Amino acid sequence: MPTITSFEVADVRFPTSLQADGSDAMNKDGDYSATYVTLHTDGTDAAGKELRGYGITFTIGRGNDIVCMAARELAQRLVGRDVNAMVNDMGGTYLSFSEDSQMRWLGPEKGVVHLALSAVMNAAWDLAGRLAGKPVWRLLAEMPPEQLVDIADLRYLSDVLPRERALEILQDAAPTRGERIAQLEAQGYPAYTTAAGWLGYSDEKMVRIIGEQEKLGFTAVKLKVGGSIDDDIRRCRLARETIGPDRPLMIDANQVWDVPTAIDWVGHLAQFDLKWIEEPTSPDDILGHKKIRDAVAPIGVATGEHCHNRVMFKQFLESGAMDYCQVDAGRLASLNEILAVLLLAKHFDVPVCPHAGGVGLCEMVHHASMLDYVAVSGSWDRNITEYVDNLHEHFVNPVKVANGRYQVTGDPGYNTEMFTESIAEFSFPDGTYWAGTRN
Repeated sequence: MPTITSFEVADVRFPTSLQADGSDAMNKDGDYSATYVTLHTDGTDAAGKELRGYGITFTIGRGNDIVCMAARELAQRLVGRDVNAMVNDMGGTYLSFSEDSQMRWLGPEKGVVHLALSAVMNAAWDLAGRLAGKPVWRLLAEMPPEQLVDIADLRYLSDVLPRERALEILQDAAPTRGERIAQLEAQGYPAYTTAAGWLGYSDEKMVRIIGEQEKLGFTAVKLKVGGSIDDDIRRCRLARETIGPDRPLMIDANQVWDVPTAIDWVGHLAQFDLKWIEEPTSPDDILGHKKIRDAVAPIGVATGEHCHNRVMFKQFLESGAMDYCQVDAGRLASLNEILAVLLLAKHFDVPVCPHAGGVGLCEMVHHASMLDYVAVSGSWDRNITEYVDNLHEHFVNPVKVANGRYQVTGDPGYNTEMFTESIAEFSFPDGTYWAGTRN
């Protein structure tokens, strides 16, 4: 039986700030970064290579080293574990971390510790998929409902989502899972693009990229807003003229406004027939989001990429403060917590539209979307997942899109393995790229 023998944690940072990739009103100069965890075992995979698991969480530069320190503290506790035993009890593996009282004191279940737990558990899930020879979404989607419900972290949710209700949701979807898997394989999962929308891009670059993305099949576009109302009106007008009157246009303020400003600002942009306003105010302000939602309807409110944990999602959903639930595969503590949020969203009839604006997030979140479609919500009529066209070249098995949809590839695991050359070049501070900037 294979055993986890050791681990590595790398601080990987890409200089995206040089081209304004990822720029928005709150985060103007981020360098997309990853806390990158590798779990080594003494076993082999189907190809006869060393069986490993790779996991990441996403940051934007400074402070990534602190997340790496926390990840090392957590990952060392997996060394010596039997891989099969771990994979057969991923719910228990998750709880062995999240119920650690001393680590919880540093959160609890939020901030650096939760980001680090995401990276470590994402590596564990990648290892589980590789051991089974299946994509992670399919590994989960094919489980019996009674097994799948035990993976979800339902703690603190029983007042709105008791285990019996969660199991009922999974059982209702089970008889037709095979049909939806076939649909995914034939059509892919619907996506929208943010590639053109970064706030630091010129108007000309924005319009050019919208055209390029349209040729790839993307019919929905998201723009960053919140720098200047005049600039936002001009950019939204250009985008609407470029995509035409019938295609979805979304905007994202990245938390930069207070509540009255958000209501006023969105009112000026409502003329462009917006599908949603994303993160219009502090991600912690649940009641503020509800006030904004009531004021700007029928424009929807989307949020969730900075929700600390499933308990925050419970409050957003129960209070009616969000129209679109944006789970983030690097913010929540792996698929155990993501599955709980998918179940909550189904219970409250809110579509799940994951956030993916960061290194490796597209690689991971399409697993959440496909799992939701097949095993939880059973629908994609209102759902759409973000796609950002950068940094995929650093992944061994990057996501594939065609006709504006995430494609089913069959790659085993979580699509999180990066090329060793990329790690050697962009590890901070001693990778060849960063060492060269000091000369």
